[in-house]
Amino acid sequence: MDPYAERVRASPLRFLYGLNPLAKLLAPLPAMVLLAFVRDLATPAAFLALTYAVLLVGVSITPRLLVVLLALVPAAAVSIGFGFSLWIDPSGVDQSLVVWRVGSWTLYGGALLVGFATGLRIAAIIALALIAGLSTTGPDLVRAAVQQLRVPYRIGYTALAAFRFVPRFGHELEVIRHAHRVRGAHGGRGPLAAAARWSGYLVPLLAGAIRHAERVALAMDARAFGAHPDRTERHLVPWRVRDGVFTAAFVAASGAIFWVLFPWGAA
Repeated sequence: MDPYAERVRASPLRFLYGLNPLAKLLAPLPAMVLLAFVRDLATPAAFLALTYAVLLVGVSITPRLLVVLLALVPAAAVSIGFGFSLWIDPSGVDQSLVVWRVGSWTLYGGALLVGFATGLRIAAIIALALIAGLSTTGPDLVRAAVQQLRVPYRIGYTALAAFRFVPRFGHELEVIRHAHRVRGAHGGRGPLAAAARWSGYLVPLLAGAIRHAERVALAMDARAFGAHPDRTERHLVPWRVRDGVFTAAFVAASGAIFWVLFPWGAA
């Protein structure tokens, strides 16, 4: 994804695109931290439901997003949960229910419960991170951090320039691959041919990266980057009333879930 791309054109109902990036980062942050310390199934499931409701209303729904939300995230939760259940020490879980027995090894219901609670907790944290990840662009996040958090612009915009190298490398690699294909270089199939092809990409890709870095450095020097303690912003990312309302509402909803379910009650 190009971090300099324009904001996604969406309906006004897709409210997440119009919020300050810091609001979308700060609102789910307390829940993400506290979810690391819960051990039940109900709490992460409730946060998954809350997050899915916010995402389905707040961002543009695409087939790829539906696949991620409805297939990849649940599959990851099940895979992680089953994997953790196999590694848990049987002596520390409830052994009243035997789910699977192979020789001397036994999978107990308690181990399965703990494993799937872990997988569901990780899935809930990932889903909460998607609130900001699916509706925020790199430039807006940097501008908000510089304007509201007072992050030095030398750090913010340098990191953004470095991040800009990623799509640039992708474009350079595609050009190099097309050039090699036209010249018939490194043809053939199999792992040796693939290794030869990729080794042939490294030198021109490195040369292109050096040239691009030099151009970026010259452009930053020409604009007196770093010469003054602050810079004038062309695009402002203000903190509006709606940002505070969203943050307060999401934190309140998170607190209500923890209050009702109180996953530490058994302790």
